[in-house]
Amino acid sequence: MAETTPITTSAKKRKSKRSVPSGQVHILATFNNTIVTVTDSKGGVLTFASAGGCGFRGSKKGTAYAAQVAAEKAIQAAKQLHGLAKAEVFIKGVGLGRDAAVRALAGNDIQVDSIKDVTGVPHGGVRPRKARRI
Repeated sequence: MAETTPITTSAKKRKSKRSVPSGQVHILATFNNTIVTVTDSKGGVLTFASAGGCGFRGSKKGTAYAAQVAAEKAIQAAKQLHGLAKAEVFIKGVGLGRDAAVRALAGNDIQVDSIKDVTGVPHGGVRPRKARRI
């Protein structure tokens, strides 16, 4: 007969939530959606939220109100889990949610250190069409 050894279940160690008093908020505002990502100062993601993830569907995802709700959700989670107090804001895109998301940050008692627009700018444009031969 084989000896049976008792199976020990080791308790999983809870990952301690680190305190991040200052970080970065990246806002991607397109015409179809708004994504708000809260990171630490090195760029490691702490929390994120999007208008689509907050229950908005279709063309409503691109509205300023949807961006405000998404920003509030991401900021509340960052404050609660990581103790975020101040942030640098990086905005990318040309959607309606640009200003609304920044206002939501100020409304949730986050001290905004700086606001920087990092929207890509085309240089040189697209390749022209080939010459027409008749």
